[in-house]
Amino acid sequence: MSKQHYFVKLIPPRATFPQDMTESERSLMMEHTTYFRQKFDEGNILIYGPVMAVGGAFGMAVLEVADQSEAMLLMQNDPSVRGGLNRFELSPMRVPVSRAMNE
Repeated sequence: MSKQHYFVKLIPPRATFPQDMTESERSLMMEHTTYFRQKFDEGNILIYGPVMAVGGAFGMAVLEVADQSEAMLLMQNDPSVRGGLNRFELSPMRVPVSRAMNE
C-alpha cells in the first residue's frame, strides 16, 4: 500500500502568538517540537515548520502516512492540540515527486 500525503495547517490561538506566548504555552510548544521531530525521524512527516505569514504566523507540515485516520491520529496526539493550545486543518495532497523520494 502506498503512502498518502496530507498538508497540515497548525493554527495558533492568536495572530501575535510567536511574540507573546506565555511560559505555559512555550512549554507546550516545546513538547510539540519534540513530538514533531520524533514523527519526522519515524518518516511520517516530510517537512514542517513555522510560516511567517503577513496576517500572522502558523505552522505547516506535510505528512506521509497510510491514510487519513493515521493523519488525524498523528495531529490529535500533538501535545499542543491535546493541550487545547492549537487547532489544525488537514487537507489531502498529491506529492508526485520530492527530493526525499529520490534519495
